Amino acid sequence: MGKGRLEAFSDGVLAIIITIMVLELKVPHGDDLEALRPVCANFAGYVVSFVYVGIYWNNHHHLMHVVRQVDGWIMWANMHLLFWLSLIPATTGWIGEHPSAAIPTMFYGAVLFMAGVAWLLLQRAIIHNHGVDSELQRAIGSDRKGKLSGIAYLVALGTAFVATWISIAIYVAMAIVWLVPDRRISRLVDHGHDRAT
Repeated sequence: MGKGRLEAFSDGVLAIIITIMVLELKVPHGDDLEALRPVCANFAGYVVSFVYVGIYWNNHHHLMHVVRQVDGWIMWANMHLLFWLSLIPATTGWIGEHPSAAIPTMFYGAVLFMAGVAWLLLQRAIIHNHGVDSELQRAIGSDRKGKLSGIAYLVALGTAFVATWISIAIYVAMAIVWLVPDRRISRLVDHGHDRAT
């Protein structure tokens, strides 16, 4: 079957996730700069989570360019990814309310870790459908960046119980690392466009 419905549904879910996050932001109770202090942590959490959702949307867009057709495994792997991403607003709100608490910080990282696992499973489902000699398999190779990110998230889960600021710094660092779309796939997409023209 075609991939159009999967792309459209995924785009809609990601848009709703961002909408939920922005609706959770509270209006400052005052008209001076001091009124911003209570909402700073929530806003910072929103910014980081917005970047993460944007990263997944951007990379999902590039990933779908190399997909020729989808099957049930790809559809369920995609739903699995969307499930973990849909938890980002709740964990963002929780860590925003308690930025120095270990459990919210750990849960935020757990959702990011599981979203990364879901992303890898989606890639595997696509490769299974398209073959081990597919363009996607050649593009991602050994996926060192993905594996290192997973290790970083696991470290952050542990450090949440030592110093939450270390975990938060790791989450921010991983967002920066992935801010640029996955070049392995974007190069493949660009190469495909060059061949088509």
